Amino acid sequence: MKKFVVLAAILAGSAQAHVVMAPAEATAGSYYAGEVRIGHGCDDEATTAVRIEVPEGVMIARPRPKPGWTVEVERVPLATPIVSDGKEQRDRVAAITWRGNLPADQFDDFGMMLKLPKDQSGPLYLPVRQTCGAKAVAWTEIPVAGQNWGSLKHPAPVLTLEPAVTGHGH
Repeated sequence: MKKFVVLAAILAGSAQAHVVMAPAEATAGSYYAGEVRIGHGCDDEATTAVRIEVPEGVMIARPRPKPGWTVEVERVPLATPIVSDGKEQRDRVAAITWRGNLPADQFDDFGMMLKLPKDQSGPLYLPVRQTCGAKAVAWTEIPVAGQNWGSLKHPAPVLTLEPAVTGHGH
């Protein structure tokens, strides 16, 4: 029932917001394969680029190739290297950008795989910049305490992290 309520709230907001995560829930510390869904262009202009900012706590981010689109991955160095999946990691993906053409009256998904932070639960925002030729929309607004995500004019897509299950209970 909880997932239905969360999904209903997101879908209600998506009619207004147009940029959402799909699926919208994941378990903290897990690998997540999902999409940012772009619902339309900028007014009557086709979408020509989609840039997704990867939050700092996400140490692994990989884009899904999209036929007809190019993909760019922006990396930033880590202040202190970490060990992730048994390998030393000195940088992380800060943003992923796809460039192509999506007509204004069509929608599409921009897929990626993320290794989610293990010690975080609740909302994880992934700000998006949608470019349509010379126009752009920054889907970057994050609600303050008590504010409804769907009430924002250009809310950042949100992925709700459920706490990781510890122990087995057997």
